[in-house]
Amino acid sequence: METWRIVATSLFALGGLVMVLVAMAQVRDRKYSQRVQVVQAGVIGLVVVVVVTASIALWLPSVVAWALVAATAMAVLFLTMVD
Repeated sequence: METWRIVATSLFALGGLVMVLVAMAQVRDRKYSQRVQVVQAGVIGLVVVVVVTASIALWLPSVVAWALVAATAMAVLFLTMVD
């Protein structure tokens, strides 16, 4: 496996996990939300992150992979800094 794939996969996985945690926190903060909804948001988010991470690691071209990493980094920065 190429070095850029390993780096891009690792960065996306890290950012994706942060995004899943942020999504779960947002669901938890909604009024009248239940624990099942928080778990459901986490599971759906993790499945999406796993699929995209596997795609980056195995077959996506470098431009697309790095675009996904950049978009994830921007989303993480935006969602964690906005209050």
